[in-house]
Amino acid sequence: MIIDSHQHFWNYEPKKHEWIDDSMKVIRRDFLPADLKAVYQENGIDGCVAVQADQTTVETDFLIQLAKENTFIKGVVGWVDLRSDAIESELEVYKGIEILKGFRHVVQGEPDHNFLLRPNFVNGIKALEKENYTYDILIFPHQLGATLEFVKQFPNMRFVIDHIAKPYIKDGFYDGWAALMKEVGKHENVYCKVSGMITEADFNSWTPEQINPYLNLVFEAFGAERIMFGSDWPVCLVAGNYSEVKQLITNFIAGLGATEQTNVMGQNAIEFYNL
Repeated sequence: MIIDSHQHFWNYEPKKHEWIDDSMKVIRRDFLPADLKAVYQENGIDGCVAVQADQTTVETDFLIQLAKENTFIKGVVGWVDLRSDAIESELEVYKGIEILKGFRHVVQGEPDHNFLLRPNFVNGIKALEKENYTYDILIFPHQLGATLEFVKQFPNMRFVIDHIAKPYIKDGFYDGWAALMKEVGKHENVYCKVSGMITEADFNSWTPEQINPYLNLVFEAFGAERIMFGSDWPVCLVAGNYSEVKQLITNFIAGLGATEQTNVMGQNAIEFYNL
């Protein structure tokens, strides 16, 4: 099975989605399962994991409802305030909702470089671990140092780095990101999504040759058994179409063995998220 481990849905609202700036105006509209289902049929995708794009429990409930109505949505990564003193009772609300696999916080938007290490946030991750949820780590490269210290605290928690930690591909920055990703990759409970890369390159002039060094490093650091294909649809549409995003990965892994290719394109996501 080919599983897209990372995509989003939304009913577009200018205030809620103010992060969609003028350079991304092509995605200033609604994106719902009917749109994605057609794209998946064209590209031979069997299912997906829907990931939160808004930091509200309303968003979590919205994604759960979409998954109930669309069987190709195999799992949901929602949001809950992990800093809350009442985190245990807030998670209790979702008990028994099997489609909800894990949670994410938009840490890349937090001004504090050490946000992941704040005691109240760490307490929230402990609550997730107790309930066997996963956690998606959404960060920029300058937050990788804190991420390394963070994952060390939870050797049994299932983590996944979103979008290869968003290296500044457009600017050609590599070394600092690469050194820390290698260290994070030494922790075998941490996976990595090869997603969101074309939007970190130049939207209009990116090439696979620019992105391949970053993919090489990630495969070296995590291995094919801990890497998941993800499209980051519809955000990817600002820099390319779905077929280009998929092809970037399938071309890159074409030299790997059949089992490794199967793992990257779906099996790792199935096992990580217990789909």
